[in-house]
Amino acid sequence: MARPSTQKQRRSEVIDAALAAAAEHGLRNLSLTDVANQAGVTRGALLYYYEDLEAILVEAHAAGMARVGAERAALVERHRGSAEQLATAIAAGLPSGPDDALMRLLYEFDVLAGKSPLHDELVQQLYGEQLGLYRRILTEGVASGEFALTGPLDDIAMNFVALEDAYGLHIVAGGSITVADALRAIRLYAAQSGAPLPAAASPGA
Repeated sequence: MARPSTQKQRRSEVIDAALAAAAEHGLRNLSLTDVANQAGVTRGALLYYYEDLEAILVEAHAAGMARVGAERAALVERHRGSAEQLATAIAAGLPSGPDDALMRLLYEFDVLAGKSPLHDELVQQLYGEQLGLYRRILTEGVASGEFALTGPLDDIAMNFVALEDAYGLHIVAGGSITVADALRAIRLYAAQSGAPLPAAASPGA
């Protein structure tokens, strides 16, 4: 049996292979063989670490959720002031570009909603984390006087989530909407909703 550290590395490599294979074949057409070929191993080797393809996809889904949920929340916490935090949350919630395999897979998982109870639960959990992050930032911004919202806080938070999801989908689809377009449009909405942002966001700072 592989050592714990080695096993963790191998499982991570399998998830990376699954992301790459899903980007090439699409989630609906993805097979265990596709993942094995991408990883350069046999199906049997994959099954040593995972029970089946669904188990691989669940872990891949969790990895995507961590990036948009816990990892983004931690990044936001590194900034002071609600305006800086909101700018960071917006930028970190979008794909890096059309080739962002992890974010592409997250959007594809939405297609499984209604077909897999486990993925239904994960999709709803992620939405709750997205909404909760925006609600917290807006609530603190209002309390500090940084924001003077022009509508109900819950509706504005909901719209931020909807905008990042909609624009993100267009970005990974490789259409005419770029990351810069999405950032500009969402920042404009922030200003219109009474939560103006700093002149320049710095999500990686």
